Amino acid sequence: MRSPSPPHRRAVTAGVTAVAALMAVVPAGCGTSRRPEARAAKPHSQPPSKLVAAARPIGRGPGFETTPRGPIVGHCRRMLGPRYGVHVEVFARNRVVLFPAGIGARAPTTGLDGRVNEARCYGELVTLDPTGLVLVRPETHPTLGDLFRSWGQRLSSRTIGAFRAPAGTEVEAFLNGRRWRGRPASLPLRRHDEVVVEVSPFVPPHSAYAFPPRT
Repeated sequence: MRSPSPPHRRAVTAGVTAVAALMAVVPAGCGTSRRPEARAAKPHSQPPSKLVAAARPIGRGPGFETTPRGPIVGHCRRMLGPRYGVHVEVFARNRVVLFPAGIGARAPTTGLDGRVNEARCYGELVTLDPTGLVLVRPETHPTLGDLFRSWGQRLSSRTIGAFRAPAGTEVEAFLNGRRWRGRPASLPLRRHDEVVVEVSPFVPPHSAYAFPPRT
C-alpha cells in the first residue's frame, strides 16, 4: 500500500515565476551632513519570453490525474543505483499532464509529500516525484514508448493517454526544442534531453531543463 498521497494533490506549480527585483542600497553618510544620493533601483528581471509562452496550468480531472499502473521496464533492482536525468513534459487540451511519482518503482513504496523515497525495487527508468524528471539506468536505452508503457498510458501518433488528437492533427513530439520526425514512442531518452509530447492545441516546447546535480 502506498504511503504518499497522490502526486496531483501536491503538484509542483507549472507556471513561471518572475525573479524579484533587487532593492536599491543607499550608503550611510559617515562624518558628513550631506544627504546621500539614492541609487537608481534596478529594473525588474523578467523571465525569458519562451518560458512565458510555454507556461500552462496543470490539468485537473479524468485523464490528467493518473497513477502508475504499467509494468516495470527492465530488471527490477533493490537499489536505485547511478542514474542520469531526462526531463519529459506532456501537454493536452492546453494543460499540463503531470507524470506521477512511482513510475518504475515496485510497491510497497514509502515517501513524503508526493515523493517516493523507498521502493521494493526499481526498474531501468523511474520517476520519484511529479516534476517530469525521469531517472534512467546508464547502461540501458529506453524510449518514450517504454516510459508510457511503464506509466500504463497509451502513446501513438494519434493518442496520448486519455487524449486523442483532433481530426486533421496528430501527436507531436519535440527533442530539445526541435520536432521529432519519427514515431513519438521511438524517441530515445538520453542524458539531459528535454522531451515534450503534446496533442493540439500547440504549446511552444522548451528546449532545455535545469537538471539537479548528479543526474
